[in-house]
Amino acid sequence: MAGNDWINSYLEAILDVDTGGNDQKSSLLLRERGRFSPAQYFVDNVITGFNETDLHRSWVRASSIRNSEERNTRLENMCWRIWTLARKKKQIDSEEAQRRKTKHKLREKARKEAAAEMSEDLSEGERGDTVGDLSSQGDSVRGKMPRVSSMDMLANIASSPHADKKLYIVLISLHGLIRGENMELGRDSDTGGQVKYVVELARALGSMPGVYRVDLLTRQVMAPDVDWTYGEPTEMLNPLNSENNLNETGESGGAYIIRIPFGPKDKYLSKEVLWPHIPEFVDGALGHILQMAKSLGKQIGSDQPLWPIAIHGHYADAGNSAALLSGVLNVPMVFTGHSLGRDKLEQLLKQGRQSREEINSTYKIMRRIEAEEITIDVSEVIITSTRQEIEEQWRLYDGFDPVLERKLRARIKRNVSCYGRIMPRMVVIPPGMEFRNVDPPESENEDSFGASDPPIWSEIMRFFTNPHKPMILALARPDPKKNLITLVKAFGECRALRDLANLTLIMGNRNDIDDMSATSSSVLLSIIKLIDKYDLYGHVAYPKHHKQSEVSDIYNLAAKTKGVFINPAYIEPFGLTLIEAAARGLPIVATKNGGPVDIHRVLDNGVLVDPHDQESIADALMKLVADKQLWARCRENGLRNIHRFSWPEHCRTYLARITSCKQRQPKWQRNDNPYAYSETDSPGGSLRDIQDLSLSLKISFDGDKNEGIGNLVLKGQEMAKDKENQVKSTPLKLSANEKPENCRVSALRMRKFIIVIAVDCDSLADILEMAKIIFEASRTDKDSQSIGFILSTSYGITDINRLLEKARLKSSDFDAFICNSGSEIYFPSPSSEQNSSESQYMIDIDYHSHIDYRWGGESLRNTLVRWAASVNEKNKDNKEPVITELDSGTSHCHEFRVRDLALIPPFRELKKLMRIQALRCNAIYCENGDRINMIPVLASRAQALRYLYVRWGINLSNVVVFVGELGDSDYEGLLGGIHKTVVLKGCCLGSSKIHANRYYPLDHVVVTNDPKSVECEKCDTNSIRATLQELGVLKV
Repeated sequence: MAGNDWINSYLEAILDVDTGGNDQKSSLLLRERGRFSPAQYFVDNVITGFNETDLHRSWVRASSIRNSEERNTRLENMCWRIWTLARKKKQIDSEEAQRRKTKHKLREKARKEAAAEMSEDLSEGERGDTVGDLSSQGDSVRGKMPRVSSMDMLANIASSPHADKKLYIVLISLHGLIRGENMELGRDSDTGGQVKYVVELARALGSMPGVYRVDLLTRQVMAPDVDWTYGEPTEMLNPLNSENNLNETGESGGAYIIRIPFGPKDKYLSKEVLWPHIPEFVDGALGHILQMAKSLGKQIGSDQPLWPIAIHGHYADAGNSAALLSGVLNVPMVFTGHSLGRDKLEQLLKQGRQSREEINSTYKIMRRIEAEEITIDVSEVIITSTRQEIEEQWRLYDGFDPVLERKLRARIKRNVSCYGRIMPRMVVIPPGMEFRNVDPPESENEDSFGASDPPIWSEIMRFFTNPHKPMILALARPDPKKNLITLVKAFGECRALRDLANLTLIMGNRNDIDDMSATSSSVLLSIIKLIDKYDLYGHVAYPKHHKQSEVSDIYNLAAKTKGVFINPAYIEPFGLTLIEAAARGLPIVATKNGGPVDIHRVLDNGVLVDPHDQESIADALMKLVADKQLWARCRENGLRNIHRFSWPEHCRTYLARITSCKQRQPKWQRNDNPYAYSETDSPGGSLRDIQDLSLSLKISFDGDKNEGIGNLVLKGQEMAKDKENQVKSTPLKLSANEKPENCRVSALRMRKFIIVIAVDCDSLADILEMAKIIFEASRTDKDSQSIGFILSTSYGITDINRLLEKARLKSSDFDAFICNSGSEIYFPSPSSEQNSSESQYMIDIDYHSHIDYRWGGESLRNTLVRWAASVNEKNKDNKEPVITELDSGTSHCHEFRVRDLALIPPFRELKKLMRIQALRCNAIYCENGDRINMIPVLASRAQALRYLYVRWGINLSNVVVFVGELGDSDYEGLLGGIHKTVVLKGCCLGSSKIHANRYYPLDHVVVTNDPKSVECEKCDTNSIRATLQELGVLKV
């Protein structure tokens, strides 16, 4: 156990001892002695609430008790405490080892299957590069990504198709407190280096040539315990250079922080509890982007909106949001993880304090990991700070395999098909630094202090007996993973280092230790006790407060005293403070785990150490402080090379990467379209020509009903053969007296409220019966024209059409149909109202172009067929196949019938299998687990609603979604958002078996006490009418 090597040999003896020992002795050890109860102490302090970092201190405290009887009892129970912890750790290690072994087997199998499928058209040279050969080369990507010079990047930008355009970039960072000036870094675990990074990135990008506007989207917080500035909707960021681009910046140009309201308005929430509110942010951000794109288009003199060239998510929560926004707007997505959930999970499991279930309950870690898997599915580019992040962290994910990634990249360069398999491009771009606040380092002869010194200097120096000694500076929040306790021990136990230098610990801001989080206060108290133990008074400074603007002065003070900066963290994703220190002329001592390795390779200005090795830390500090020539050489190297980490350098590389992405835009805007996008085409304007709805499917109810179904499927297959080329050439069948603006689609805009029926009943017939009840409850004489209806279901249009007549409903009763779990959108044709003997549907082909991104098509189907065959083979004792392929009649949904859900893997395992194969899709288990719909990764019923908002301008806040208590595996996507929700109690409980094996429980993503959500106790007309009246849809 880290930090407790003193007792490891004793632990091994305890673990290896015969557990069937002397029961009489055991009971003697735990019996009550006097007024002290060992049994109660064991339960209260050993089994619950133990902290590994506290073991040594507890042992010392117990050893110092004068009463021998109480001392012996406490020490005996400490042994039990350590034994319990160590046994738990060994059990967790064993479980994780088995999990890793299983994952390795799955990945090797996926590589072989991918190689087998792709080997048909390989060249002779590539055919020899087998999976075995690739595996023997190792999974390292070191040396595979050559450095591209800044001049090459500038040339790329200048020659790109976007060189003559203005760029609009959207950044997203949701958690923490974000503002442009006086950032409260260290206020809490959510307001740290990421906040500083995203603000400086937005400001730097806003100052780059060609960039017209940068929006940094975050959460609006109006809580009483935070500053009022975090409640301001908009904040303009001052540019790096006020003279730059003044003539190019228009009315709304520049960089801005945009705060979107979501979640409780009066509460500041930690990132772990933000997940249920993500849909609400996405809806709010979507409205802002649409409005801003239109405004910016006008400002630059274009007749079309200025769509974002990329949407860049930072951290898992923002990455999930960016994926949804990217999908509905059809623009490229970029992602930066900052820290990754799987890596954190492994670190926590190694500590052995908590099981996987306990970690998930505390940190919502599985929801975070799923969000990061989604970013792999959707991102064009994933930006990392170091190669270590790729080699050791991203490779932990199902969706990223470095071996397969290199193979796919080679095929793309050769212009050879990848058979639907796609990996995002991992790009190393180190963070930049603002040099505007960096003063030139003073000459080495100046070592005096005066009245003109910054105030923070005196605040620090008051701790020291001799403030002129070199200062060892550490700047980190009091977090166990920052390893400050080991630093203090190293300093305290090295007499020579204590005599030669002072130690300054800048550990955020605090008012009262009791008000800090339990973890932070524990670390801080441990440090204070170590200071007392080693009698470090006069040698260690730990000020309570400092301003963000004073950080530069703190670095300068350390440099003035010829000191050293140290980052002893167990693992550091990047290490921005190391760059900041180097810019002030400070040599560094840093952990050898993570980003500092890359920084040291560039700057060559210090020493890397093992953070677990206390003596190594002391030796490195002593070496730099005592050897003045080495100190001067490291200082000079850092100052000479620091320009490679400037923000302009970062932004040039960044812009070259995102402009090289294949650009996508909302596909209904085509230059050859006479009804091209105009002001009236935006949400809120009138409907343009219906020519874009270019496919009419006609189904006759005369004669045999199966003939109509067959015709529909046949036509669907014919249209799918040549995909969109053939589909777009098919004209819309409108009668001579029918004008486009009379199409039923235009009714969506005119509705005051839209009711979406997304209740996943046991059968489609039950869904339509539920629809009839909702119709009856909603339609009154005064409200009949103001309310529209959309049917959102996992069923295809064929099944819907077949059962509409049986339910005595017409297609014209609905304004739209979201079918096949969100992979198809249909609209009823106006002719269906005039002629009740036939129904005519129009499919929204533009929606197909939106969701076609990374769709595996036939290659995905082949993989699914092989998977179904393997499941059937495992269950070959059954008389009938467990899984049977169905004909969905559409090119964007592969359907499979399931005979027994208990005999197939849960939907999370199917998702995992597809990701390991580098196939990007959504696996939807529906009909209580009796059917599987495999649809594009950007498709879903929730995303289809957002598409209707973007495409046709429906008001999401006036949408009411009816759902059951449970539903298909995409059920959670229908909850939350800015729309209203009606939960029909007692409905769809049969879907519980679908959700029995989720990555994370539903309560991690469902809003509790949501004012926009109402429960309807009975599924009858009166109850539903009362519920709609409560929501304000119907008048009382």
